[in-house]
Amino acid sequence: MRKLMFLAALAMIVTALGSTGKAQGITGDYIETRSADVWTGACVANGELNLTGDQAILAWRINKGEWKGVPLAGLSVVAVVKASATLGDQYNNPLPAKAVMIVDEKACDEQQKALVEFAQSMAGELVRNVVKVEVAPIKVEVNGHDGHYSHTAVRAGKIAGIQTRALSGKDHLCGNEEVYYQPLTAMTHSMPAVAELDQFDGAGLGVSWTVHGKRSAFVGTFAR
Repeated sequence: MRKLMFLAALAMIVTALGSTGKAQGITGDYIETRSADVWTGACVANGELNLTGDQAILAWRINKGEWKGVPLAGLSVVAVVKASATLGDQYNNPLPAKAVMIVDEKACDEQQKALVEFAQSMAGELVRNVVKVEVAPIKVEVNGHDGHYSHTAVRAGKIAGIQTRALSGKDHLCGNEEVYYQPLTAMTHSMPAVAELDQFDGAGLGVSWTVHGKRSAFVGTFAR
């Protein structure tokens, strides 16, 4: 009898923990751009190695969930990164890296802090060294269905911007293209895309850029 009572109590605890985990889980949309092609052939990738690919923009839109008890649904955060080498290159260390964090102006102080911590938990050491935190209106648009994204867009005030479109046959240059680099953070679903716009016009990284039409983006979803 005691054994049955113990097993029943244990089952209730496991169920409760599972429910808590679901309640605290964070899910949403993720968009990333790099300064090197991520969907490409080895010939193009080798040509860009150590010459570019050390810059990136990572954007999360949180659709549901909270971080350490702080509700974040409906908010967004953007990390802009300047690394020390081509991101994803297995032979060179991209660290140290510097990051500018852009947090949603709709967030209160507690939520802004939670957004930064959440982004750091997702991208790790790449965004550990935050040199500047900006507050700006962030708008994220995702168009598509069944995991296929036709167009996406991110606008973080006047500081950063992304626009992507789906890859098409005209984006082949050598015919041997593949996902040469993986996304910079964990994703539940990802697909490479063309960055029609990849732009950073802020302070803190010692560099700004505006790039058009590069096969340098990932779009998809995340869960934490």
